[in-house]
Amino acid sequence: MSTVREADGTAASLRAAMVSELHEMGVLQSEAVAKAVATVPRHLFATEESLESAYAANKALVIKRDADGRALSSLSATHIQAVMLEQAEIEPGMRVLEVGSGGYNAALLVELVGDTGTVVTADIDAEIVERARGCLDAAGYDRVQVVLADAGSGVPEHAPFDRIMVTAAAWDIPPAWRDQISERGRIVVPLRMRGITRSVAFDRDGTGLVSASYRLCGFVPMQGNGAYAERVLPLGEGATLQLDDQRQTVDAEALAAAVHGPRLEVWSGAAFDLPDELELFLVSSTPQMVMLHGSKHLVDQGVLGLSVTRGVPALVAGGSFAYRTKRPNEETGGFESGVVAHGPEAQMVAARYVELLRRWASEHRRRGAARIRYVPLAEGAAEPAVGVVAKRFGGVEITWS
Repeated sequence: MSTVREADGTAASLRAAMVSELHEMGVLQSEAVAKAVATVPRHLFATEESLESAYAANKALVIKRDADGRALSSLSATHIQAVMLEQAEIEPGMRVLEVGSGGYNAALLVELVGDTGTVVTADIDAEIVERARGCLDAAGYDRVQVVLADAGSGVPEHAPFDRIMVTAAAWDIPPAWRDQISERGRIVVPLRMRGITRSVAFDRDGTGLVSASYRLCGFVPMQGNGAYAERVLPLGEGATLQLDDQRQTVDAEALAAAVHGPRLEVWSGAAFDLPDELELFLVSSTPQMVMLHGSKHLVDQGVLGLSVTRGVPALVAGGSFAYRTKRPNEETGGFESGVVAHGPEAQMVAARYVELLRRWASEHRRRGAARIRYVPLAEGAAEPAVGVVAKRFGGVEITWS
C-alpha cells in the first residue's frame, strides 16, 4: 500500500473531485475500486503534466511517441482504467499480470490485491519499464514487480495468474495468456475486431474463452509479437478503407470512383441509439464490413456524411459501398438511422445495410446483448464469416440475444 503523503492539499482535493466525477458517470461500481482510485496519487505517475491534467477523469496522457509523433505508450484515462478494473473483479490475495506498464494502473492493482496479493507489470520498452519502476517507487509501491518482456509471451516465471489486465490494444489473444491464467482466471483485454476496439472480460470456457462483459475503449496498439497492422487502402484524396483481414480483396479503383459519384440516401424508420453497441453489431454481421474514414474536407463538400470523420462501418460489394448516418426524428425517439450509398449497386448495398439497422433496432437495441467467445484454432485456420472475426490463433465468435 502507498505511504506517500501529499505535499499540499491540492492533489488530494483534485483526486477527490475526480472520484466524485467517476461516481456521477456511473463508472465506479464497487467500493474497492473507488477506494483504490481515491488512494493512489496519480500525479506522481504524470510528472510532466499539471495536477489538473493528471486528475482529469477522461484525459489520457501520452508518455512516449515515435519519430512520426504516434503514441507508443500512454497513461490511460482514469475513466477507462476504472471501467476495466470493475470488469476484472479483482479480490484480495490474487496474482495479477498487467500487460503494458505505466505504473499508475499497477498501483491501483496493488490496492485491490492487498498485502497478500501479487502484481507483475510487463512492458517491451526498457525506457517505459525504467520510468514505471521509478514512479512506483516514488509513490510507495515498491512491491510491484516490473519486468522487461514481450508480454505477448506472457511472463511464465511468475505464472499462473488469476487476472491478466492488458493495457494496449490487442489484435489477437496469444496462447500464452490462456495458458498462464489459473482455473478461476480472467483476461481483460482491449480487443481489436474489424477496426473497432472493445475491452472484453474473458473467462475460461473449456479450451476457449467467453465474455463476462465488454465495454467501449481505445488504446495504443501492442508492440512486439502481438503487433498487427490493419491494411489501409486510399480511395483517392481524403478517404480510406481500413481492412482487418489481410486476405480480403476489394476493388479500390472502382470504390474510389464511386466516392465522387451519385450519392443515395435511404432511411430505415428505425431508432438510432447506443452507437457503440450498434457498431459492434454491424462489424460482426458480415465479413464484408470494413471501416471507412473520410476527411472533414469531403464532408464539407457534401461528398461524404459526417459519420466518416471518426470512422464508420461500411458494407462493401464490388465497386459499391454503404455506411450508416442519422437524422433528427422525434417519431423514432430523437434520431433515425439511415444509410448513404455510392456506386453502381448502391440500391442493393443500401438495402442490405438498412436491413441490418432495422434488425438491430427491433431485436438487439440494449446494452450487453452480445456474447463474445474466443475459440482457439490451429494457427491461420480461422475463416471470417457471419458472426466470426478471424484471428491468427483462433476465431472471435459474436452472437446476439
